[in-house]
Amino acid sequence: MKRGKLGILVGGGPAPGINGVIAAATIEGINQGYEVLGFRDGFKWLAAGDQQRYTKLTIDDVKRIHLRGGSILGTARTNPAKSETSMHNVLDVLQKLGVTALVTIGGDDTAFSASHVYRKGAGAIRVAHVPKTIDNDLPLPGATPTFGFETARHYGVHILRNLAEDARTTSRWYIIISMGRAAGHLALGIGKAAAAALTIIPEEFRGKPVTAEGVADIIIGAIIKRRAYGSHYGVAVLAEGLIESMGEKGLVSAVPGENLERYGKIVRDDHGHLRLGEIEFGRLMKDVVTQRLEELGLKMTLIDKDLGYELRCADPIPFDAEYTRDLGYGAVKFLLSPEAGKYGAVISFENGKMVPLQFEKMLNPETGRFQVRKVNVEGESYECACHYMIRLEPADFQDVTQLDKLAAVVAMTPDQFRARFGYLVGLK
Repeated sequence: MKRGKLGILVGGGPAPGINGVIAAATIEGINQGYEVLGFRDGFKWLAAGDQQRYTKLTIDDVKRIHLRGGSILGTARTNPAKSETSMHNVLDVLQKLGVTALVTIGGDDTAFSASHVYRKGAGAIRVAHVPKTIDNDLPLPGATPTFGFETARHYGVHILRNLAEDARTTSRWYIIISMGRAAGHLALGIGKAAAAALTIIPEEFRGKPVTAEGVADIIIGAIIKRRAYGSHYGVAVLAEGLIESMGEKGLVSAVPGENLERYGKIVRDDHGHLRLGEIEFGRLMKDVVTQRLEELGLKMTLIDKDLGYELRCADPIPFDAEYTRDLGYGAVKFLLSPEAGKYGAVISFENGKMVPLQFEKMLNPETGRFQVRKVNVEGESYECACHYMIRLEPADFQDVTQLDKLAAVVAMTPDQFRARFGYLVGLK
């Protein structure tokens, strides 16, 4: 049975497993009677009204790609919902090409654009969105991860273990900036599994103001505590989302007398987000920590490293290779269901069953955007992570012997140490 044309596109940043979704959706689509068109570079060319930037996909084209990283269709961050013209162009091109069903693969921004395609198309185009991000910050049911996260964490742990061994061998500290714009899942997942000395995520501040100086002091507290027990090395993992928690003003305050331009440009993408990759947050934090260490009379080698781009196009581990087959298959199954004629949906799986999540129920009614899944810092999983980190804790200031040891590292009296670092544990 011929069913018309099925379009597939990828938006946002890469994530391991994209090709698995493309392959599964293509194979199932063809088996169900669709002609499958793969659109290049997300919504970029569709938004421009270009009718030529697509590839007719066959089973031979995709049957061996599910274990490969990257995306055979490329990807882009173009937001067609940003203007009426762009959205009109998208719908016009899809209509002229005869596309009646669309599978989008991407994060929250791509899902937001996909929801507009369904709504503006008034039912003419059925839409299924497959959630993808190594950040794991989309609100899927329960603990269901976004595809790509497990692979990114897997390879991130291997990298961190190597850096930790280098730190031990050379007696230095690494400050690792992990991707994760809106939530700290990847940073915490890597740091906890690799037994990093310290992991800092935006959620731990529980809505309180975040400053570069405060984050630097948390790192310095860990450095002092390890030195008090004879260890002169370590690895601290910071979620890049700390940049947005600090905000532009917070970042500028961290470099008094200097322009933030020294660490990159303040650039925002089509969706209004700070382009975090444009700011050398690791170098900025290294400089702030170094300066504050020198004020305390400590000199040591600090190395900053961004971690994320190495992970996004990795070959998927078996978990994501299997998971993305489910998602691609599930997307086509949903598009063929009566429900797809009533609403567009984000495709999810729960207990082995495909669960379509309506766009309308996933949107924040105040912002019109998708909710962000944060790390639950009130649960035992995060509690466990903290218990195995090296941080200054209230007990360090209550135990006289322990406080003496810590203060001695920076040639302070216990009272001076309490006055300098006590605020980190709520002491005034």
